[in-house]
Amino acid sequence: MSVLDVGCGTGAITSGIARAVAPGGHVVGVDRDETHLSAARKEHAALANLSFEQGDATSLPYCGQFDIVTAARTLQWIASPGRAVIAMKEAAKTGGIVVVLDYSHVRNSWEPDPPPAFRRFYEAFLAWRRANLWDNEMADHLPALFREAGLTGIESHVQDEVVRRGDADFDERGALWAEVIDNVGGPIAKGGFCTEAQVVDAREQYGPWVKTELATQTLSMRTVTGRVP
Repeated sequence: MSVLDVGCGTGAITSGIARAVAPGGHVVGVDRDETHLSAARKEHAALANLSFEQGDATSLPYCGQFDIVTAARTLQWIASPGRAVIAMKEAAKTGGIVVVLDYSHVRNSWEPDPPPAFRRFYEAFLAWRRANLWDNEMADHLPALFREAGLTGIESHVQDEVVRRGDADFDERGALWAEVIDNVGGPIAKGGFCTEAQVVDAREQYGPWVKTELATQTLSMRTVTGRVP
């Protein structure tokens, strides 16, 4: 079994795939960020059936080599996701499977409603993504992209990430958007989609709200699969 993981980052998911297909299977992780790849190689050096290579999701240097080609939470950051799906199809063997997991950010929801400052930030986040031509409905559009790429037997499965107060990992998963604010708040403000003060307000209001009021967070996701004819 040979597997290609596109947009592997630091290899957290990729290493799990490598363990799942061992001992006979081999996994290649591809990412365009050499810093991520260096961390991945260091972290997962003990896995003999796993390797990491630098590459762009829209122009993969493979042709008919893999039984499974997968990408998780990657196409949402690509301005031409259709090109990435075609490249993934071309990397797979005839009869091979392409698997993509991704978000539809416009469908994400929280109960009860988040603080106004976070809502303002979230609208700025969506606007920033649109300006970069990143699809805020990526998961919903995947089946059409698969059809356009010529994949067959396409299936779409809801994979929403739901966390509820009381879950063992509630604190970690509920804090996700605090991390997003910290990581991309600067670029969003610099791009003029909100002010730096609004980023600070969102961070200051969101953290305490998660700890005291958030009951349920639902991140809209789908897994879409298709086969290479």
